[in-house]
Amino acid sequence: FGSGSSREHAPWALEDYGIRTIIAPSFADIFRNNCYQNGMLPVVLPQEAVDHIMEQAKNVPGYQITVDLERGLVTDTQEFTVSFEIDAFRKHCLLNGLDDIGLTLQDADDIRAYEQNRRQQAPWLFGA
Repeated sequence: FGSGSSREHAPWALEDYGIRTIIAPSFADIFRNNCYQNGMLPVVLPQEAVDHIMEQAKNVPGYQITVDLERGLVTDTQEFTVSFEIDAFRKHCLLNGLDDIGLTLQDADDIRAYEQNRRQQAPWLFGA
């Protein structure tokens, strides 16, 4: 999924429809990374699991699945469960709503301290 959709516009378009998670047997690397950067979860499942979910969605009225990021599980209302893997860093970012800016701002106090120290060590860099 997402091969040929390397621009951020592809995840943005899906997000505009309210899609927060995409399930597929594989993803293009750039697309997958753009999903993470935009707070979307790309879940890689075996082809058989994807086929099962699609078949149930077509044939079972009101069929629903749940994606549990914390536990790494996809479950449905028909007792189907399959696990998925996600990098611990990506999981942390998604669970905490962190993008690159949010990650940086977690170190705001250290950044401020560095800037103040640097201002004292090299005041000419700051127009003093």
